[in-house]
Amino acid sequence: MIRLKLTGLLSILMLIQQPTDHDVLTLIDNDQPIMTVDREELVFPLPNTPLMDLHHLDILTAELSQQVYIEPKNAYLDDYGNLQPEQLGYQLNKRSFHTLYHSYFYSKGAKTLKVPKKPIYPEVDSELLSRIRQQAIGYYVTYFNSYNTSRTNNIRKSSEAINNFVLFPGQTFSFNEVVGQRTKERGYMPAPIIVRGELSEGIGGGICQVSSTLFNAVDRAGLKIVKRYSHSKRVPYVPPGRDATVSWYGPDFVFINNYKHPILIRSKVRGGSVSILLYTSDDVNAEQNQVPSMYQ
Repeated sequence: MIRLKLTGLLSILMLIQQPTDHDVLTLIDNDQPIMTVDREELVFPLPNTPLMDLHHLDILTAELSQQVYIEPKNAYLDDYGNLQPEQLGYQLNKRSFHTLYHSYFYSKGAKTLKVPKKPIYPEVDSELLSRIRQQAIGYYVTYFNSYNTSRTNNIRKSSEAINNFVLFPGQTFSFNEVVGQRTKERGYMPAPIIVRGELSEGIGGGICQVSSTLFNAVDRAGLKIVKRYSHSKRVPYVPPGRDATVSWYGPDFVFINNYKHPILIRSKVRGGSVSILLYTSDDVNAEQNQVPSMYQ
């Protein structure tokens, strides 16, 4: 008899503790529910005292921020030179969300809230890109054996990494930072590299041709070069002393935009050539330098 009473009491307690939807907060984004929260999940376990657990609210806010974040996209020029418009990004408006959440927490009943967001504007919009694509101030082209598929892959990937990059006045460009670490996971392949004057093989071999092509275009454009190192052995794609070796844990190629308008980098691989052009506004009076080509 006592056992039956205990069983019945436990059943009642379990029913009382089962979650119900009368206190649930439903968060929606783009007209779709993305998260539900029970008021009891974010309250201190004090009897008759609805005290908010701010630590758990911070965790909820961080999770929600990650779910609704959309990265902005700059305007860019496609492979045919057509201008593709920018795209706004979005992030959680934390202050508005906390205000709405407090209103829900200290009220009664279920509630549905549209997640408050604020836009993130891209650095480069269509108007800016239209202004800085007007004047070509630097150009250089180098050639390579496209039948070497591993090296060609690395040249193409590093070329794509710097393509459409916009450098603002006074801003510093670091080849290593922009291209990033060359790893198998990022799609780079083993290819010949020069180490202490000797040919060897390493992940990302070939990218120095892109950095060297960029160096010559930058030098021709009259931009201020901060760091530039030559290989320990002559390379075949530029004249002697006109190369720029780079390595993730070693040398970098760095320059500054010393003009009063942004600079646009356009880098393209076609067949067995990599060409880099630097553009800016017509208002820039570029102090261009004479740069030798491989075939002069």
